[in-house]
Amino acid sequence: QVQLVESGGGLVQAGGSLRLSCAASGRTRSSDTMGWFRQSPGKEREFVAAITWTGGKTYYADSVKGRFAISRDNAGNTVYLQMNSLKPEDTAVYYCAVDPDGWGTISVRARAYDYWGQGTQVTVSS
Repeated sequence: QVQLVESGGGLVQAGGSLRLSCAASGRTRSSDTMGWFRQSPGKEREFVAAITWTGGKTYYADSVKGRFAISRDNAGNTVYLQMNSLKPEDTAVYYCAVDPDGWGTISVRARAYDYWGQGTQVTVSS
């Protein structure tokens, strides 16, 4: 089992920045890929960004490319999502997730991720 705890959400004006953190504990392995997804009311959960655990390979949704940056600490147990130039359409609950069978690859499909955090609200005002 893997436990995930997100933090860093909040209310920010359009054009502002936020940094989300996701602390992983429990059974973490070098095969893990960690990702961020988001969901707003009435919409399906959508992929935002992901990073492999060992190689540092990253991938972003087109909607956030160039504005968001995913990174991890050296111990590999915390993943960050730096969000810049935020837009009102970025408003959503952001979830951290782990794909335990990533093995250096990245999936954009939510069903590939077995473990999820509780989510953190990000609200961008216009």
